[in-house]
Amino acid sequence: MKTHEKIIEKLILACAVASTVSVALITIFIFKSGLPVMADYGVFEFVFGAKWSPTNGYYGILPLIAGTLSVTFGALVIGIPMGLASAVFLAEILPAKAARVFKSAIELLAGIPSVVYGLFGLVVLVPAIRNHILPLFQIIDPEISSTGFSVLAGAIVLAIMILPTIVSISENAITAVPREYREASLALGANKMETIVRVIIPAARSGVIASIILGMGRAIGETMAVLLITGNMPQVPGGILDSVATLTGTIAMEMGYADPQHQQALFAVGIILFLIIMMLNILAHLSVRSMGRGNG
Repeated sequence: MKTHEKIIEKLILACAVASTVSVALITIFIFKSGLPVMADYGVFEFVFGAKWSPTNGYYGILPLIAGTLSVTFGALVIGIPMGLASAVFLAEILPAKAARVFKSAIELLAGIPSVVYGLFGLVVLVPAIRNHILPLFQIIDPEISSTGFSVLAGAIVLAIMILPTIVSISENAITAVPREYREASLALGANKMETIVRVIIPAARSGVIASIILGMGRAIGETMAVLLITGNMPQVPGGILDSVATLTGTIAMEMGYADPQHQQALFAVGIILFLIIMMLNILAHLSVRSMGRGNG
């Protein structure tokens, strides 16, 4: 039995080492490929430059960062209330059997390929924005125009895509709140909704924050869905109906025909994306650790 345990320990150790080495090799490769163009062009000019036109020698990625953040922020504005409300509904309102069915249905969203979400946005959302939402904006400003490929389309699709992450982690955090908190609140005269809003959600805030940060990381790292429906226009958006390009979408779209210097610039874009995702993961881990200390 001890021999088997040692073998399992060695296998687990090998898997952990392989994963760590893989991440390290990918990091070294990305930085080695992307740093030269950042050094030649200038880090400040690269990050804050307002024009992305690699064929003409312009490598400013500020429009790409702005496009990524605008779509991600829009997804969070839509997805956070929906996800948190769904988590509360599953954890506190629905009976346990029904909650398991609904939770399984929500988690199925995570298994749908991103390209399917993109096709849904392309076929349904983009025409709906162009034909129904744009006229509403034109009542306020007749000069507004949009093809439907926009920040709004990307935000709606990404909001749906991040729902499983937000709902699952938030629901687990809410369920982990000690039962005594609920009983004490009800004993003091609070009703069920007041208990949820003023006691349970604040007690589970670390888990909720972690779910939001992980959902944000999913939204920032998404490629195919936003590539199909945001328009791929490298510009700083002036409104939710403007077309934008994202960091991930630009890499996926341009890598196939890029010359060597252009490829280096795209790897440099990957460096910025890597740093953003790494910071979000660190924030998520800190939030989860804080939740563990709070529950302890």
